[in-house]
Amino acid sequence: MKKRLCDLASGETGIIDAIHGPVHDLMCLGLRAGKAVKMVTKQPAKGPVVVLSGEVEIAMGAGTAERVDVIVTPPEA
Repeated sequence: MKKRLCDLASGETGIIDAIHGPVHDLMCLGLRAGKAVKMVTKQPAKGPVVVLSGEVEIAMGAGTAERVDVIVTPPEA
């Protein structure tokens, strides 16, 4: 199933499928297509989100997270 990064639930994981719009800033943070991410936390009312990519926590605005498509991976057993 495909979702926007901003729509992942806390603890949900996925693989980045595509980034729409400017990618330079996200690539500098280590986010690119094919990279695994996990939602750590997101604030209500279009507040910032924090995702984990490898060992690095990355915070970004909701508008940025809306531009990232993620293929949701099933939870680990």
